[in-house]
Amino acid sequence: MTTNDQPVDPPVRPRPPILRALGRKEPPAEIDIDGKTYRLERVVKHDSWAATAFYAGDGQQIVCKFNRQKSIGLMPMRWLGWWLGRREAFALRLLSGLAGIPRGMGEVRVAGRPLSYAVAHEFISGRPLRRHDHVSKEVFADFEKLMAEVHRRGMAYVDLHKRENILLGEDGRLYLLDFQVCFFMHNWWPANSLPARIILKLLQGSDRYHLGKHYTHCVLGKHSAGPLGERPGEHVPQRPLLIRVHRFIAQPLRALRRWLLVKLGVRSGRGRVETEYFPEEVVRVNREADRAA
Repeated sequence: MTTNDQPVDPPVRPRPPILRALGRKEPPAEIDIDGKTYRLERVVKHDSWAATAFYAGDGQQIVCKFNRQKSIGLMPMRWLGWWLGRREAFALRLLSGLAGIPRGMGEVRVAGRPLSYAVAHEFISGRPLRRHDHVSKEVFADFEKLMAEVHRRGMAYVDLHKRENILLGEDGRLYLLDFQVCFFMHNWWPANSLPARIILKLLQGSDRYHLGKHYTHCVLGKHSAGPLGERPGEHVPQRPLLIRVHRFIAQPLRALRRWLLVKLGVRSGRGRVETEYFPEEVVRVNREADRAA
């Protein structure tokens, strides 16, 4: 108990190796890309899926993500890290040249050995979009055009509900980051079959729904569920059935995961990510901004 008799959360401990993408290891101190050496500046995130770090070298900063390598018991997980790394690298190539998408870098190597589970892209100066940020209609219109082109190239972003995946650049523009769970079409069967096309259209509809929500919050300044309609970019559209089904399934699973993390001592209270011993940098930045406000 505190001096004013208010309960405090119990202390937490660092994640055990099994809950870290690289286990006991950290991202390498140096990486090489296209013959250029980049040195580790800091780790900004290390969870069960990937470790993400900032590197600097050759007069520039880059971001490198190292996907899951740690086995789960007797179950090897290197295949998952390879798969996640290759699909994100493909996504960056698919969207190459679009304003608002970070430029992908070349093959990541350490001591001459290629890391197939790692993917790197350029660093864009800015900060994650926050719920109460104000964005002009012109800036958001450019972001809508970006999303439309993403869809035209046969991709659904899928994770657009997370504001931390949208970067508000120092230049005032919006950028799209993190393509780990995106869905895209290939030119071969069955990846371009009718079921795949249907899934793509459903997921793109979910993207448009979340795009409309971000418009309502960041352009119109309405921080509650606004009027329902059809066109994103004017108001929040009708919530797609796919999202309603996903929330019905995902919310109990998320509650269970948080409960387990609290029981393991990795998180405290209600199990929110900001209670971790080493919360990801975007959480720390937003928490500090909220305290300053």
